[in-house]
Amino acid sequence: MDKNQSKFASEATGALALADGTVFLGNGSGAAGIAVGELCFNTAMTGYQEILTDPSYAQQVVLFTFPHIGNVGANPEDHEESSENAARAVVGTVFRESITPPSNWRADDHFDAWLTKKGIVGLSGVDTRALTRLIREKGMQKCAIQYAPDGNIDTAALIKAAQAWEGLEAADLAANVDADASFDHSERLWALGTGFAGASSGEKHVIVVDFGVKKNILRNLAEVGIRATVVSSDASFEAITALKPDGVVLSNGPGDPAATFERAGPMLKALVESGLPLLGICLGHQLLALTLGAKTMKMDQGHHGANHPVKDLATGKVEIVSMNHGFTVDVATLPDGVEESHRSLFDGTNSGLKVAGKPIISVQHHPEASPGPQDSFYVFKRFADLMDA
Repeated sequence: MDKNQSKFASEATGALALADGTVFLGNGSGAAGIAVGELCFNTAMTGYQEILTDPSYAQQVVLFTFPHIGNVGANPEDHEESSENAARAVVGTVFRESITPPSNWRADDHFDAWLTKKGIVGLSGVDTRALTRLIREKGMQKCAIQYAPDGNIDTAALIKAAQAWEGLEAADLAANVDADASFDHSERLWALGTGFAGASSGEKHVIVVDFGVKKNILRNLAEVGIRATVVSSDASFEAITALKPDGVVLSNGPGDPAATFERAGPMLKALVESGLPLLGICLGHQLLALTLGAKTMKMDQGHHGANHPVKDLATGKVEIVSMNHGFTVDVATLPDGVEESHRSLFDGTNSGLKVAGKPIISVQHHPEASPGPQDSFYVFKRFADLMDA
């Protein structure tokens, strides 16, 4: 639409404005109001509830390339956040078709009502293919999204809001989504007929440093017999080792890894030097890379989806994985002794590291997710084996 058109009153009840002045009008849903963030697209065909509760999406607006979102409703079991602080990470979502009534035996709520309860601004009825192409060509965009039930939309104000947003670079968003107090995890993976079974006491005890940890990471640890205690990302090395862990997991999370490293760097360096087995996932992978002396960099469009092929360079196995990251490890900066263990077959970017002679491994993708459906669950067994060794 015309970039100079300030106000728009019609049947449209929602809008998405980009910092370059581009505006898309459509039908608002979910929480009424305005939200600002980074617009990215996700290519997953299923799992929209898990995606929208992933703390790694803090301060982002998720555009789904799959047109039909909401048709399986929502339920209280498929949330991925693990703490109250992480309960609202995604600020907005965009989809092609209007939300339909739920048609799934596990549905407990209408997706529109669920969005409202979560405080997520929704927008449908827009050309998601055009938006996806725009992101592919120009990178992820600063944006403002609005749901105005009365149809009063000030596009000029939305554009200014998008332009004024500071963006994700240099943002330590993990500080906003971690747990305030430590807690023990007590359930395994979901199973048909039984739901989430309780976890056993576990032979091994690990500390999970919470940068925005997803519940299914904790469940997968329990599945391989590991007892997990989750601690804040502000926890000191001394506080972690006082719990006498057999290993430490650095979780996924949002924001710029370099910014989070400035805050958590001393604890991370001490963990690497301690000799404890370490597993990094997503942001945790990037933080490990920074601790070991490598560098990270912002990606143009990032990786967001459940259909990404990744190769395990040790076995030659290609697995289909879920990804959600806008920063990546620069493999050209890996120091001696730090080796690439996994690689994206989409664009050749790094998807895993290991350290020669040390029990340290990490993956950029999400091994707890189930797109393959269980192609990457072995990562947790590999970590357990490091502790056994």
